[in-house]
Amino acid sequence: MRTYGQYCAMARGLDVIGDRWTLLIIRELLLRGPSRYAKLQRGLPGIATNLLADRLRELEANGIVTRNDGVVTLTARGHELEPVMRAIGRWGAPLLAQVTPDAAFQSHWLALPLQELLGDHAPTRPPQALEVRTGEEPLTVHVGHGKVRINPGRPDRPDAIIGGPVRLVLPVLAGRTRLARARVSFEGDRAVLRRLQPKAFA
Repeated sequence: MRTYGQYCAMARGLDVIGDRWTLLIIRELLLRGPSRYAKLQRGLPGIATNLLADRLRELEANGIVTRNDGVVTLTARGHELEPVMRAIGRWGAPLLAQVTPDAAFQSHWLALPLQELLGDHAPTRPPQALEVRTGEEPLTVHVGHGKVRINPGRPDRPDAIIGGPVRLVLPVLAGRTRLARARVSFEGDRAVLRRLQPKAFA
């Protein structure tokens, strides 16, 4: 493992998680839970097979993941990185405007930013579900009792469905573009969207 060779907590942390692809591997495990190698690789378009294997070995050696019967799992130490990942996501969000239209996208990558953006602004109402269609696999946003939970897949009975390119859907969910002006599809109860959007906008 390469090292900065510095007696500094930040430098030592970067010795372990600062290599290219490492944090994205952790992103996949945070979002999708314990995963087999092939599933991890599908969530990391562009990574070479040997590089993924190397990174997993380094993460395992540093106590961030465990591997058992081909399944990779974050350890408690690995889960401690979640607030770091959220902070990087918040910092990087304004930079998405500079990403080219042909950039890879998978819908489950939205889970962390949506968890940051959305809230339950009508907690006394019955629980509801919003289906988000932005990629090959839909996401479900469950809202109720003051909490928001995001899962891959479709709900049995969505109260509303929003769909379209992620570049158009995300600004609506984030409250930066009004639904009436957005070039997205929407079916169902618009109150679900208002319930979830940042309060200042809703």
